[in-house]
Amino acid sequence: MKSRMRENRTSGSVRGSRQSLRSKNYVKGVSRLSTRLETMSKKQDSFYFQNFMDCADCSRRAAYFLRDTLEHFDATALKEKLDEMHKIEHAGDSKKHELINTLVKAFITPIDREDLVQISQNMDDLTDKIEDVLIRIYYNHISDIREDAFQMVDVLIRCCEEICLLMEEFPHFKHSKKLHECIVRINSLEEESDELFISCMYRLHGTNIDPLHILVWREIYLYLEKCADTCEHIADIVESVVVKNR
Repeated sequence: MKSRMRENRTSGSVRGSRQSLRSKNYVKGVSRLSTRLETMSKKQDSFYFQNFMDCADCSRRAAYFLRDTLEHFDATALKEKLDEMHKIEHAGDSKKHELINTLVKAFITPIDREDLVQISQNMDDLTDKIEDVLIRIYYNHISDIREDAFQMVDVLIRCCEEICLLMEEFPHFKHSKKLHECIVRINSLEEESDELFISCMYRLHGTNIDPLHILVWREIYLYLEKCADTCEHIADIVESVVVKNR
């Protein structure tokens, strides 16, 4: 009887040890899985933010290319310049498609899917609109660039620089103080662009009697102003993301 009791105690002790071992192994397994998932999540998160930074760089390159083309304006070389601009725009398109393709397969995202799509679309729109300015200069057979157009292009470049800073800071949106400062500066630049647009239009209508010249330059000024508007839209979406995730 005593022998059986000892055997039962021994058997129970062995079973307990095995269960304890299995429990420890389970905890280790869960911990390893959790670490792996966390690593994968961080890697996936960084993809979206890096994609936005790359898109912002495309817009900045397009803005500087536009200014360079206007400063060294040659109507006979405009088609070649337009082809070069389109390569920049196409690079931006590719980045947008990369993000959408990744988003379709993603299980977890760092922010709402709708916000990711909206930011990506607006970033692409910004580069598109910068290209649209050059397209309109080309198909309207512009032979000389009006001086006040350079002022609007300079504001656009400053907007694009701020968008680049905004996207560099965006991964830290939950704690960043610089993000809000970028948003404020972009809003101020958009207001400056609005004021320039009004003054450009005032001078255009007050000093020209050629209706075609007025119509052509009105369209060019309008698209330059739309570029600044798009920068503000991007900043507004980012600000909304910050508010929703606090």
